[in-house]
Amino acid sequence: MTETTQKIEGAPLIAPSTTDHPLHEQIVEACRSVYDPEIPVNIYDLGLIYTIEIDEENAVRIIMTLTAPGCPVAGEMPGWVAEAVEPLPGVKQVEVTLTWEPPWGMDMMSDEARLELGFM
Repeated sequence: MTETTQKIEGAPLIAPSTTDHPLHEQIVEACRSVYDPEIPVNIYDLGLIYTIEIDEENAVRIIMTLTAPGCPVAGEMPGWVAEAVEPLPGVKQVEVTLTWEPPWGMDMMSDEARLELGFM
């Protein structure tokens, strides 16, 4: 790891998600409804959703990436994710942030995504 990719010694490159929150699974399912138009796999299983943070007031912050910085829908996809999550009952607000650190890699895909794309 280089100094530019690791900001704090020992800190994970991808912040942990709030997996113990009652809304977490619904938010994951909402993210699974969003697809990269060029790849027939949802963005969650592609590994593009890095972090789902849910605070005590049910405000949701999602940190995501794209398969490549030159992705033609780079400006639109965070909005698609917000539109998928905002209508969920109990969600107060949604903020989607795009990051390029760490860069996305094929190793971030779920087994289901690898199978769908013929990598398994």
